[in-house]
Amino acid sequence: MRVVLAMLAAVVLIAAPTANSYSPEVTAKKAAAKVAICKVFGKYCQQALRVSWCESRWYVWARNGQYLGLFQMGNYARSRYGHHPSNAWIQARAAYAYFVDSGRDWSPWSCKP
Repeated sequence: MRVVLAMLAAVVLIAAPTANSYSPEVTAKKAAAKVAICKVFGKYCQQALRVSWCESRWYVWARNGQYLGLFQMGNYARSRYGHHPSNAWIQARAAYAYFVDSGRDWSPWSCKP
């Protein structure tokens, strides 16, 4: 019984989110990112929120190899449409320009609305 309780306690401690995961600063940045996305994407706000949540969990510093930011844009897209490592507005405007150029169909992204 003690072994089972010890194992359960270890699992809870390992699986528990860190304090930084839900810090007020991160929460505020994510809220600001959502506002920027909706203001930039207008009538496509809900679609853009779903795609960006899937791609980055609304974390402006998200990184997956060459893919960066709220919309996980690659090297080519960032060089063509712009990027800023911590500015949600610039990232949203760049993603919107890419979205428009691609025919407003989300084809460049792995995640779909």
